[in-house]
Amino acid sequence: MTALQLANSAPMWIACGIPVILVVAQALLFAKKAIKDSSKMGISDEQVKKAIKSSAITSIGPSVVILTGMLSLLVTVGGPVAWMRLSMIGSVMFESIAAGIGTNTVGVTLGADTLTNEALAMGVWTMVLCSIGWVIFATISATRMDKIQNKLGGGDSKKLIKISTSAVIAVFGAMVGQNLIKAYSFANKAFSLHPNMVACILGALFMYGCMAVSKKNPKLKEWNLTIAMLLAVIVTAIVAL
Repeated sequence: MTALQLANSAPMWIACGIPVILVVAQALLFAKKAIKDSSKMGISDEQVKKAIKSSAITSIGPSVVILTGMLSLLVTVGGPVAWMRLSMIGSVMFESIAAGIGTNTVGVTLGADTLTNEALAMGVWTMVLCSIGWVIFATISATRMDKIQNKLGGGDSKKLIKISTSAVIAVFGAMVGQNLIKAYSFANKAFSLHPNMVACILGALFMYGCMAVSKKNPKLKEWNLTIAMLLAVIVTAIVAL
């Protein structure tokens, strides 16, 4: 049995299916608890339905991006592992890098060389072990987040909102900046039409346009992210690839 046959075997589907079922069950339990407690917090049923609808629509764009990334993992580590990892983590970049690091330790370049059973095992273990820290940190800090928030905000809810907003802007700004500078080659000291840069700029322009349109038609507002992402991906594929 080859490594890919092993990666797509029935035992792998069963083993990878168990954590996916747990993730789905956890999401359903959280949703049920949130809906149950919403009335106690003075949130109407109409507001709950609107929040669910908006969240579902907004998730379409990022989900399509994750799906395209999963296709690349399918041919390298098999369907079951790709399905499990992106159902739990959702970071295509992390999964690809982690799997590549694991296979490189046994002399196999992911996506280029023939995958061996040893390389498959190393790739999967690296993907799993490198993400355990997030689970441990979330488990330890989850019950302490209220204290951390109060300490950071000093009891001022507006200050806490400013801190949270600044953190989000900083994170996304760093991510965008990393892709924008790829257009410049420090070795050749020259600019080029790099796909990452084009996608970032187009995404910003399309999002600006979608926001302008949604001001006149508020019902389109929840579709802004999905439309901007899909248009940026399609145009980038046509122009820069």
